[in-house]
Amino acid sequence: MVATSASTPPVRRGEVYLVALNPTRGREIRKTRPCVVVSPDELNAHMGTFIVAPLTTGSHPYPFRVACRFAGKDGHVVLDQLRTVDGEHLEKRLGALTATTEAKVLGVLQAMFAP
Repeated sequence: MVATSASTPPVRRGEVYLVALNPTRGREIRKTRPCVVVSPDELNAHMGTFIVAPLTTGSHPYPFRVACRFAGKDGHVVLDQLRTVDGEHLEKRLGALTATTEAKVLGVLQAMFAP
């Protein structure tokens, strides 16, 4: 688990990790893939579980998907496929979204869940 080691930095919102998403059902995004942590840092520090959104390069621009560029590839943050995963699913930190992309992600999440 990436998040519990004393020598490992804490998991933070906006960071991208390689996450093992299996097992899945139906149309859920499968396999191990990059995901951005969207849960608040306070939750990340205390719960041992993380809310993540997968990144994909094979996506269409739907209203709840945010265009991004990460690791030299264009793609989308797939906010309609949010998952809560145990820290054991976080295999490796890959980097972080830009502040601009993270702000867009948080704006779309707010629109998704606001009354």
